[in-house]
Amino acid sequence: MNKILLWSVTAALAGFLFGFDTVVISGADTKLQELWHTSDVFHGSVVMAMALWGTVIGAIFGAIPTNQLGRKKTLVWIGILFLVSAIGSSFANDPWTFAFFRFLGGLGIGASTIAAPAYVSEIAPAKGRGRLVSLYQFNIVLGILMAFLSNYLLRDAGENAWRWMIGIMAFPAFFYTIVVFTIPESPRWLLSKSKINEAKTVLEKINPDAKIEDLLQEMHLGNNGNDKKGETIFLKKYRFPLLLAFLIAVFNQFSGINAFLYYAPRIFAEAGLGESAALMSSVGIGITNLVFTLFGVFLIDVLGRKILMYIGSIGYIISLALVAAAFFFKWQGMQVPIFLFLFIASHAIGQGAVIWVFISEIFPNHLRASGQAFGSSTHWVLAAIIPSMIPFLFSTIGAAAVFLIFALMMVLQLFFVIFMMPETKGKTLEELQETIMK
Repeated sequence: MNKILLWSVTAALAGFLFGFDTVVISGADTKLQELWHTSDVFHGSVVMAMALWGTVIGAIFGAIPTNQLGRKKTLVWIGILFLVSAIGSSFANDPWTFAFFRFLGGLGIGASTIAAPAYVSEIAPAKGRGRLVSLYQFNIVLGILMAFLSNYLLRDAGENAWRWMIGIMAFPAFFYTIVVFTIPESPRWLLSKSKINEAKTVLEKINPDAKIEDLLQEMHLGNNGNDKKGETIFLKKYRFPLLLAFLIAVFNQFSGINAFLYYAPRIFAEAGLGESAALMSSVGIGITNLVFTLFGVFLIDVLGRKILMYIGSIGYIISLALVAAAFFFKWQGMQVPIFLFLFIASHAIGQGAVIWVFISEIFPNHLRASGQAFGSSTHWVLAAIIPSMIPFLFSTIGAAAVFLIFALMMVLQLFFVIFMMPETKGKTLEELQETIMK
């Protein structure tokens, strides 16, 4: 188990780079616009958003290298993309060069949401799979906090402080790229490529006391040999897991989580808080996110995926309804930050902890990367669209109506959890394949 934990943590470090890369740009935001004298539209849609569109592309096409090259080699290339992105962006002297290298980092983010959860789910034992896969989400949150801290510490690093803010990610990216070479390839991927001896070697490292031939037979039945090579996730028999992946990704974004994270200071300002209080409340959001993500990591294999989603859904509904009421009745003071702390806690212990675990579990072995890509790309397309609409919606229908819509969507999520979502705790991937496909 110690080896599995080490390999899982190593693969999950891709999530740290994901979180760090996503947020680190915030420290260079205004400086870059002043430096290159770009318009608001160009700055927002090209300089700032290019990594996000790289993420969408990486999520859509990340299944190709994950399936063809393997989980391990894809993770290595993800590290290289982050490394090149950090170095190239920090040395850029014009907005187009900067945007290009940020796009490469985005590709790494998108691909990591496929390869890392797929890898960890395929090496983890059934009883600890949820906790190990959710280490990816924990690393995302940790990377976000470290990026905020890094930007704060480097804010006075001189005229080119923004270069240090962006470039410092090269250090964790280089470390990750080196250590990911030490992990073995996924035995389930090896078996899907008929590399039986290599799969057997890895399984012996994972569980030397197990009957390897029995494990190989179970995995072979899950892959069903090579007679499924032409299959895609869009066949009728895979409609249910496809729908599950689609809905959990849709509800994740229609909670308003990314819209809120991107615009936290603006939302707090709308609630009547001053600039200083708004920024301080944003820091509190980051801490709350980290603490309750940690709770989610520890509870996901104890309580199960559905229980965490129940807790998260109810917490979403209560907190979002309270936020909507606060804006509608114009409550002033710290009520809105407190309600939004509850919202973040509900997300972290529910959707935040569950989404990447659940999507990595519900597809058969030979289609796991493709299913992960579908769920991930659904998530990221909505993550690009919904936050971009927030300023317009706030100025037209108002913040109260926006948060009420999010609350109503979470009522629908609760129905999804009650009536559709299967529990995946404690079952092998092959057992899940049989039960979900029935």
